[in-house]
Amino acid sequence: MSDSIKSLTSEICAFRDARDWRQFHNPKELAVAIAVEAGELLQYFVWQSPEQSEQRVAGRKAELESEMADVAILLFELADNCGVKLADAMRAKLARNEVRYPVAAAKGSNKKYNEL
Repeated sequence: MSDSIKSLTSEICAFRDARDWRQFHNPKELAVAIAVEAGELLQYFVWQSPEQSEQRVAGRKAELESEMADVAILLFELADNCGVKLADAMRAKLARNEVRYPVAAAKGSNKKYNEL
């Protein structure tokens, strides 16, 4: 990935600020918008078998990219507004998951960490 989270977040905030939208982008509204956009992403996969889902990805990639981008844009802005360093938070979560899901116990399994 050539674009950093920090760089993308700056672009997102510049877009928002040029339109004076910060006043509308409080944490609750951004969280709600993330859920709405995630729902729009899910619409492409509802009632689809795993095989159909793969076909949907191949056939509707541009639309799926747009929906994924909507979710990510809102998430990056929410993190910025809340003072969360998203890259650090993601690394910390990955480190916790390394402990929760050791390769020896989790490999090839879809069980939750407390079921391994």
